[in-house]
Amino acid sequence: MHIIDILIICLYLMVILGVGFYFFKKNKDIDEYFVGGRKMSSLHIGLSVVATDVGGGFSIGLGGLGFVMGVSGSWLLFTGLVGAWMSGIFLIPLVSKVARERNFYSFPQFLEYIFDRRVALIAGVISAIGYLGFTSSQILAGAKLASSTFEGLTLDQALLVMGEITVVYTVFGGIKAVIYTDTIQWIILMGGLTLIGLPFAYHSIGGMEAIRETLAPAFLKLNNVSWQQLVNWAFTIIPIWFVGMTLYQRIYAARDTKTARKAWFIAGLFEYPLMAFIGALLGMFARVALDQGVITGYTIANIDPEMGLPLLLKTVLPVGLLGLVISAYFSAIMSTADSCMMASSGNILTDVIRKHESVNSLRYSQVLTFTIGATALVLAMSMENVLELMLHSYAFMVAGMFIPVVAALVHKRPNPVAALFSMVTGGALALGLIPFADDLPMGLDPIVFGIAGGASAYLLVIFIAGRRKQST
Repeated sequence: MHIIDILIICLYLMVILGVGFYFFKKNKDIDEYFVGGRKMSSLHIGLSVVATDVGGGFSIGLGGLGFVMGVSGSWLLFTGLVGAWMSGIFLIPLVSKVARERNFYSFPQFLEYIFDRRVALIAGVISAIGYLGFTSSQILAGAKLASSTFEGLTLDQALLVMGEITVVYTVFGGIKAVIYTDTIQWIILMGGLTLIGLPFAYHSIGGMEAIRETLAPAFLKLNNVSWQQLVNWAFTIIPIWFVGMTLYQRIYAARDTKTARKAWFIAGLFEYPLMAFIGALLGMFARVALDQGVITGYTIANIDPEMGLPLLLKTVLPVGLLGLVISAYFSAIMSTADSCMMASSGNILTDVIRKHESVNSLRYSQVLTFTIGATALVLAMSMENVLELMLHSYAFMVAGMFIPVVAALVHKRPNPVAALFSMVTGGALALGLIPFADDLPMGLDPIVFGIAGGASAYLLVIFIAGRRKQST
């Protein structure tokens, strides 16, 4: 990589660190640190939501899907659009009103309001562990990007660099630093990919004629995906919009319910079709470039599909522009990693150790955020696949917590014991089935069975409680 590109990337990272230190001086209490004073606008929150949800993990992961299956990989983020709009219609009106009345900081606090403290505690543990894994996936995505673009930089070295930078500015800046940098990062990402990445890559591989000559026709069709895959994506991603701690924090940070709902509708449109097709197309272009010999040193047999996109950008972009686009991808990665660290530390502080009302709550928050980030870095060093780590983390959270949220929305008298059994059954079943994922019926994902198990457990407890009430 040319020295100009390196300087651009380094300048970007220094600016991000500067934002973190700026808000370190602005954060006066835990309300500022975790929910930004509850005065954020719809545009900032909307861009932060989509930057957090899509982030670098899905950006790199989408590139891998485009490399393997073409434009059909874009269906992954269609589920994001559906989830965002469903959440905006059904969830936000209830949550936003209650959160303002009771000054919530975390998602499990909402469950405590609906059920009881026991449910909140288990939800806090599940959410903290899930977001720890999700943070790891983002750090790994950034390391893959860095190691494939910087000559002589190993994956472990890249992990240390990405991890340290992300942890430091998140620990100091809190949610305001996260949301404001998310806004900047998403603009950089969209501008870099739309105005630079796509046109340069398309021209470098020879345009549509070269694409049609190189790839099988299925790569250009939207039906190059099985129904099982669509179901797995839907069960994994749509429910996260109802149980994601990062999303609840942004509902709480909005100035009112109308602002939060508008932000969610904005986020959905940015996910699909915009980011969905950009990521899938760039991954597909990388496959063409590899077949043509534009990308050298790899073959279809020995390349990690998730490395195809960064290798393509490194190969085809001129000096200066490469630094801008790589900074855009670092933007996406860091915008998700920082939010996930904040979510995990917030769960532990508010719902597990319950120190959010302490006079030292702000310092507790920063220490916990640092600890989560350091642990996520260690975990990232033991994993290989970004999308797999992300989806496993999603599966654990969704299977454990989706049914209690649905019960809160539709059940007139939600049962806390039923919620506890549902959370433990769903989360444990999804995790327990992951090693056997390839052998599950109909090729469905463990999360499908986890959610089904959680729903069955909830209904069983309700049924037993009803029978006991009748017998007395």
